[in-house]
Amino acid sequence: MGRRALPKTDPTLDLSKHLFSLDGWPEAAPVADAFEVARPLEIEIGCGKGLFIKNAAINNPDRNFLGVEIGDRYARYTACKIAGPALENAVLFRGCGEKLLRDHVIDGTVSAIHVYFPDPWWKSRHRKRRVMNEPFIKRVVDVLQPGGALHFWTDVREYFDVTLKLLTAEIDLDGPLSVDENTPDHDFDYRTHFERRVRRNGNPVYRSLFYKR
Repeated sequence: MGRRALPKTDPTLDLSKHLFSLDGWPEAAPVADAFEVARPLEIEIGCGKGLFIKNAAINNPDRNFLGVEIGDRYARYTACKIAGPALENAVLFRGCGEKLLRDHVIDGTVSAIHVYFPDPWWKSRHRKRRVMNEPFIKRVVDVLQPGGALHFWTDVREYFDVTLKLLTAEIDLDGPLSVDENTPDHDFDYRTHFERRVRRNGNPVYRSLFYKR
């Protein structure tokens, strides 16, 4: 299920406090420095159209939400969604999520990591590009604080099964815990725009939740 064209955004929005380039970020500097106020930190890998990070920031003002998105247009679009309401507890980085965790996140400082509907890289020769790989998962465990959560959802059963084998082999993670499917109260009452598309098409979503011991 490919990505669709993005709606237009307000070109006059000031994104200086909400959109950053990972390539331009100071070497070895924590990305948490992008926030003006220190709060418990949650990170979303691959923000898409930003439905999750915007709603999470609005509903949890006592927490900071940091998104990373490799697609330039999607990164800017999501930054506009969080800059519009001037959310002080949400920022967006344009760049690679694996690099962000590896080089710019301090061990034991993240309360939750969210990975929703990552690219499944369908062809066998491309599957090494999947973000949910063994080195990435080990890095997730390192940056999570004790009791920190990892949320992983996908609509691809094969990807889900393969990833759960990697996750359950990680001795510092407890799970998977089941995640109930919500009954939406309105048309956009979903975790992400992609979940909305999948469920409206009548297809299943595979959800898992893990905690760091």
